[in-house]
Amino acid sequence: MNAHSWSEVLPPALRSILMRLPERMLDELEEVRVREERPLEVSTMGEFHFVTKDGTVTDKPDTAYRPNREDSLQLLDYVTNHSLYTMEEELRRGFITVAGGHRIGLAGRTVLTQGRVSHLRDITGFNLRIAREVAGIADEIIPQLLDFAHRTIYSTLVVSPPQHGKTTMLRDMARAVSSGCWNHPQAVWKALKVGIVDERSEIAGCMKGVPSYNLGYRTDVIDGCPKAEGLMMFIRSMSPDVLVVDEFGREEDYDAMQEAIHAGVRMIASVHGSDVEDILRRPGLASLLDEGGFSRIVVLRRTSRQWQRKVYDGKLRALQPGLVSKIRGGGGCHV
Repeated sequence: MNAHSWSEVLPPALRSILMRLPERMLDELEEVRVREERPLEVSTMGEFHFVTKDGTVTDKPDTAYRPNREDSLQLLDYVTNHSLYTMEEELRRGFITVAGGHRIGLAGRTVLTQGRVSHLRDITGFNLRIAREVAGIADEIIPQLLDFAHRTIYSTLVVSPPQHGKTTMLRDMARAVSSGCWNHPQAVWKALKVGIVDERSEIAGCMKGVPSYNLGYRTDVIDGCPKAEGLMMFIRSMSPDVLVVDEFGREEDYDAMQEAIHAGVRMIASVHGSDVEDILRRPGLASLLDEGGFSRIVVLRRTSRQWQRKVYDGKLRALQPGLVSKIRGGGGCHV
């Protein structure tokens, strides 16, 4: 995949400005915020900067480039692939996922139908969240997730605040499990069948059903499908060993996950949260933990260019001291 594929969704004027940023910053960009008639902003490694017309970063908003109405209209045209009316569901949800798994959040005026948001209009705010593949970031964690008695992995919950790496970690876990990359000398079983329910098209970044990322050799993806429905579809028809979902939390999600676990399928799932105490405040999730639904919890937290990872068992007892490393992968194993 093109390292800067995210730039292809931008109209020429904005792309030209942003591609003048230093190469290292381009490689680490996490968000590009376009707000009509307000300073162009980027964020990287938890820090934000404004961007001038000549592509230099500044902390002075008055000197930054201010996207105009034409920039907004062109950007909306690009992200909707020149067909705004075919994106009704995406506009209702407030985001559009594009090739590569990059997600564009939208802000504007809501249109209500019977008291509920039906879509957005007068869109003047865009947040391009850049998805990245970092093969090997799960290598240190995978050995802690192995269920040797059943030659598989334990059902695992990944917890972190927004933009701390949940989706990137899930993607690499799927790659490892589907490729048999157990990273442990006593784990001698083969790769497992993995099913990903990719409701927001972020984990796999599918284009016409084909993943943009390396998800391993034995992975199937249901793209753009609600999680609860997708889990049931996989269980009925694809005989997965492991199911993967990102950011679950609706009541129907909990019910579907319970059914999957009772069917003998292992789960890898993620939720927003700062620590293990946060997840206990959610009744549905606390109930899943009480019933033994998850035997491993991985808590992620990022500070500057470091990534801290802690692993707990299903009783919330720490299994591993906090791992702190630079935000980079180990390359991943090859089989």
